[in-house]
Amino acid sequence: MAVEEFSEIAAARRIQRLSSHISPALTEPPQLQTEACSSRSKKLVVNGQALSLYMKGKHRDIQEKVHEFYNSRPDLQTPLEISKDDHRELCMRQLYALVREAGVRPFRYVADDPAKYFAIMEAVGSVDMSFGIKMGVQYSLWGGSVINLGTKKHRDKYFDGIDNLDYLGCFAMTELHHGSNVQGLQTTATFDPITDEFIIDTPHDGAIKWWIGNAAVHGKFATVFARLILPTHDTKGVSDMGVHAFIVPIRDMKTHQTLPGVEIQDCGQKVGLNGVDNGALRFRSVRIPRDNLLNRFGDVSRDGKYTSSLPTINKRFGATLGELVGGRVALAYSSVGVLKVSATIAIRYSLLRQQFGPPKQPEVSILDYQSQQHKLMPMLASTYAYHFASVYLVEKYSEMKKTNDEQLVADVHALSAGLKSYITSYTAKSLSVCREACGGHGYAAVNRFGSLRNDHDIFQTFEGDNTVLLQQVAADLLKRYNEKFQGGTLTVTWSYLRESMSSYLAQPNPVTARWEGEDHLRDPKFQLDAFRYRTSRLLQSVAMRLKKHSKTLGMFGAWNRCLNHLLTLAESHIESVILAKFIEAVRNCPDQSARAGLKLVCDLYALDRIWKDIGTYRNVDYVAPNKAKAIHKLAEYLSFQVRNVAKELVDAFELPDHVTRAPIAMQADAYAQYTQVVGF
Repeated sequence: MAVEEFSEIAAARRIQRLSSHISPALTEPPQLQTEACSSRSKKLVVNGQALSLYMKGKHRDIQEKVHEFYNSRPDLQTPLEISKDDHRELCMRQLYALVREAGVRPFRYVADDPAKYFAIMEAVGSVDMSFGIKMGVQYSLWGGSVINLGTKKHRDKYFDGIDNLDYLGCFAMTELHHGSNVQGLQTTATFDPITDEFIIDTPHDGAIKWWIGNAAVHGKFATVFARLILPTHDTKGVSDMGVHAFIVPIRDMKTHQTLPGVEIQDCGQKVGLNGVDNGALRFRSVRIPRDNLLNRFGDVSRDGKYTSSLPTINKRFGATLGELVGGRVALAYSSVGVLKVSATIAIRYSLLRQQFGPPKQPEVSILDYQSQQHKLMPMLASTYAYHFASVYLVEKYSEMKKTNDEQLVADVHALSAGLKSYITSYTAKSLSVCREACGGHGYAAVNRFGSLRNDHDIFQTFEGDNTVLLQQVAADLLKRYNEKFQGGTLTVTWSYLRESMSSYLAQPNPVTARWEGEDHLRDPKFQLDAFRYRTSRLLQSVAMRLKKHSKTLGMFGAWNRCLNHLLTLAESHIESVILAKFIEAVRNCPDQSARAGLKLVCDLYALDRIWKDIGTYRNVDYVAPNKAKAIHKLAEYLSFQVRNVAKELVDAFELPDHVTRAPIAMQADAYAQYTQVVGF
């Protein structure tokens, strides 16, 4: 690792910077390129219709079709109070109705048009999040594993049954003792060359498949991840070929009875998502045909010989998991949808609700209070930021599915891990903020914050625990860091590291560190440079710390010693990607009025994030005290500005009352509808 070479580069840059510091050019800060800053005396007007059109996306029509279908069917709407068992049956009916009555066939888009599939998933999730997850289990996980890990014979045999819901299935990866560490799974699939079958076994209680969606009640098949064991003629007798995926029937197609050797138990009541029938599976010498091995990356011949186009267990394992990143993409995208709903409810209520005011004058909207603006306006700005970031992720994922480009696969793997982790964590925290911002009425179940919070909470730990996913991002950044000094190329998402490792890590310029003009602070170049500077410093410093500690603790111990540093690095990088995509979206908006609104929330997102980590910038003198104060004041002022157009900004999400379904957020007669709910 060329840390010494890096130090020489940095030293040269410092000398160059110091020479300019001695007699700096007396130039003004760069002018804003994307959109000129509005005068503080001029009221911003946002063309809501133009902004809605820009945000809409090309699959809004299918979402509206889904919303209208379920709005017209009261029998398919989830009541406020419902038992676990009834909720599960309702979700099953909701899914049947989507496919067999509304004529929406999501599975056809999983591989061929992922953007359309994710749009459908967001729409059904707004009907009932349990319904959205159940659909995801059927099509993304069970169906996705068959078409992505299997070959033509599997697609030909199972596609139609999965598509029309005749073949309801599960995705049996997680075990009682192993979740994130998939390579540590203990379930076995031992090949029997005499009968040409695999024998699926749960060797001990720790290997029981756990939290398996669709397993407790409805599933007929399961994609089971198990260690492929082959008999050998050496002293060991067997060879462990690593984790592979197998199709295992678990219930009879006609009677729906559990098949011999399969034991199914119900995982029971959960914190949320009780419309999903999570179960536990134990296998006792369950025999399946050799053809049930999903053999895209590894196959077993009739005589028991193993073949694969990939040379090692790690390569095969990486390729297998790489085909399953669609679940993370879906969760990041869906989490933004949840954030839009919760922010819309809280902001519409805050505009409606009036409390206190100047003496002998009418009460004022609670959104006029700075404290309420501080809670909700940066959140609204972040919602816009994550919208554009998740759209970008879906685009990259769709491109990856079409091209199978190796570099793009690696890029999407790390990007999906980072965005899923970052966005779902933010949404989870924001749901509590929204609840509190709505006071006592936010605590009413009918206003949905409780169910949204409980149902969304698991987004932080399924399809990859967020802490583990952030470590994957950090590991990828360190890999890129090493490759830079070995002449390697960087993928698009990481390309800024080319220059950041040298220019960003030089001593901060004491002149620009003091610039505090509004034009400078709202310049996207300043904002993005600040985000990338922080990421680059974190990356360089943690690389040196790991090198130092690995000498005494070993690599595992060093990683654990630096773990919080690594997580901060990953979050910083993801924030840089989010801001870059937001700036790009502002620049590409064709309507000037809508663009001005987007520029406002983009500036608030950037400056709010810089202020929240101002200590980092102050510690290295990237920002002088006067500039830090100016950033804080401007962020507060921008929150006030966003409040003035908050209605137009939430309306641009196009979430009608039958989608938000919270009486306090109704756009007409909200209080009247709220009182009717309780019986007046």
